[in-house]
Amino acid sequence: MSREVRLGELIEIKHGFAFPGEHFASEGDFVLLTPGNCYETGGLRLKGEKEKYYVGDIPECFVLRENDLILVMTDLVQNAPILGGAFLIPEDRKFLHNQRLGLVKINDTDRIVRKYLYYLLNFEGYRSQVRASASGATVRHTSPSRIYNCRVPLPDPQVQARIADILSAYDDLIENNRRRIALLEQAARELYREWFVRLRFPGHEHVKIVDGVPDGWSLTKIGDAAPLSYGKALQAERRTPGPYRVFGSSGEVGTHSEAIVSGPGIIVGRKGSIGSVHWSEGDFWPIDTVYFVQPDRVSPFLQYALERVGFINTDVAVPGLNRDYAHGRELLWPADALLRDFHEAIAPMRKQCSVLRSQSEKLARARDLLLPRLMNGSIAV
Repeated sequence: MSREVRLGELIEIKHGFAFPGEHFASEGDFVLLTPGNCYETGGLRLKGEKEKYYVGDIPECFVLRENDLILVMTDLVQNAPILGGAFLIPEDRKFLHNQRLGLVKINDTDRIVRKYLYYLLNFEGYRSQVRASASGATVRHTSPSRIYNCRVPLPDPQVQARIADILSAYDDLIENNRRRIALLEQAARELYREWFVRLRFPGHEHVKIVDGVPDGWSLTKIGDAAPLSYGKALQAERRTPGPYRVFGSSGEVGTHSEAIVSGPGIIVGRKGSIGSVHWSEGDFWPIDTVYFVQPDRVSPFLQYALERVGFINTDVAVPGLNRDYAHGRELLWPADALLRDFHEAIAPMRKQCSVLRSQSEKLARARDLLLPRLMNGSIAV
């Protein structure tokens, strides 16, 4: 029999550490987690090459362990889609407990199963309470005391375990797909680096290279190869959930019922995550913190090339990526025949990634439909 309890009866929340910014790095041994590492529906969102690392001295008590449960305490988006959301740490001594995140400790292990608690913290019945009590007009904040006051369903531990097992089956399949996608994307980028960075492309032994430019290639300015267009503002409260992805500088920030650009598309961070590069397979809406490349110029080669440009902030007063500066940066552009060969070589990898993403989206929708029904007892287990 399920009953409601206050979360404060079951858990404690420990705040993260404010790691000094001067020790942030693009690579290292420890990933510095942020609220952006949480998916809207919960779960750890790894960012690959866009991950933030920390290379300074680290207080041992803020090094996370496998199966640690982390909560999002601050959301930069007004409608707070990730506020209060949870994710589990997959391995020991790789991730750091940063500020704006809470570490959840279970006080009563006889009453609640850890994996059930994870799904409970991604249940809309709880999340809506967190949003309702949050402070801040634009940046939304919650606190341990507000979370403790949330009332949640607590069935018998045996039922909790069965619910967790059912939902975990979906997440295991999704995670397996994510790993396969990561390997395929890594293989495609490695081929790009081999051909266009190391210049060990097919037949390179017979091609003359002058000042780093192979014969038949050219140095092309971004403004000529791929002019950047401004995105269009779309406040979170105006978004109607739909089939089209909405992109900000940190990547996908939600969905909408309309799109303003026909995919596939390349999105470049203008404010916030300056110079970040994202790919949209279908039609999308780029908001006003990004630029986007017009569809007729889009290609996988261009995506990988822009990822390696290393755009920087050019205005201290108003941080952002200046378009004239971006347009003036140069790309090493290969001969047309080699470009065709490259796209043909990576096409099966990218197609498989697309299939796996589609499968994962369907699995996630099924899980998200099932979760509230299991939590409120409308489906017996």
